[in-house]
Amino acid sequence: MAILKRVEESGPWANLYGYAKAVGVGPLVLTSACSADVVASPHLLDEPAGQAKESFRRALDAVVEAGAGVADVVRTRIYLTDPEYADVVGRVHGEIFGVVKPVATVVMVSQLMIPGQIVAVEVEAFRAWRES
Repeated sequence: MAILKRVEESGPWANLYGYAKAVGVGPLVLTSACSADVVASPHLLDEPAGQAKESFRRALDAVVEAGAGVADVVRTRIYLTDPEYADVVGRVHGEIFGVVKPVATVVMVSQLMIPGQIVAVEVEAFRAWRES
């Protein structure tokens, strides 16, 4: 039987919409889309690099809580509201995952859930099988 680990989300929609921040099952860890809290941190408004760093930090914290680490990341998805942000956000991705080199996808979207959010990320990791 596969070991299942759910990392609970504390945001306002998690209970309403019924989702977890991350789920680890067997060797696989998947995160929901993670983004910066621009309401609590208004200095991140219109700041793609800052939002990317915060988004990846939130996603990787969930990955770690589910039992994996940065070195286990095999796929990332980046959602951007403007193609002009691709280079600066891609450079943040390179700082975080430069040695790991997961596959990566960038998707342009018209907007994210909260006005001012311009970056959201998803992370998938493949961890060594751990009984826990």
